Amino acid sequence: MKLILLGPPGAGKGTQGEILRQKLGIPTISTGNMLRAAMKEGTPLGVQVKQCMEEGTLVSDSLIIGIVRERLAQPDCANGYILDGVPRTLVQAETMEKEGLLELDCVLSLEATNEEILSRMTNRRVCADCGVPYNSVTSRSKVEGVCDLCGGKLIQRKDDEEATVRNRLVVYQEETEPLKGFFEQRGMLTRIPSLPTIEETSKVIAEAMGI
Repeated sequence: MKLILLGPPGAGKGTQGEILRQKLGIPTISTGNMLRAAMKEGTPLGVQVKQCMEEGTLVSDSLIIGIVRERLAQPDCANGYILDGVPRTLVQAETMEKEGLLELDCVLSLEATNEEILSRMTNRRVCADCGVPYNSVTSRSKVEGVCDLCGGKLIQRKDDEEATVRNRLVVYQEETEPLKGFFEQRGMLTRIPSLPTIEETSKVIAEAMGI
């Protein structure tokens, strides 16, 4: 199974990707996670990535496609994979299609309004030590500001601050949303409506994919 998860930042792509990874036994390839790893290592690439993420702008197409191309060539992708966050632009999609990197079974578009996204992301917190995510509205830690698992401090990432989120949504609507039409024209797109719980969304996705 080869599929793509589309949707604005905060739509639940990471959460649903992990559920599908476990169910299908294939890796989730998240460019966000790969880029954050480079940022944490402090490499020259990581410095560029950090600046882009803090400003809410996109990393260059050639950089993203290069990272993805190398990742898809690894042995654990032989039986399929889940792409999360790539392609992000029509140029990326067209380039990946020419390179044979878009031979897919389906593309799932997780739908959500700007208001829903703002609420989810501005209330999101992560553990500074182990990276476990929380939400100050829907999934609070037992002790305010403290990770349940390791006792680390919960922080708000720069790219989850309201001004950055609003900018990211503008970028998404201008650069990434047109991909829906690209995949719809190829008969690949399935729209998944915004639902109250993770479980309900997972059920609709499973039904849409026949798994």
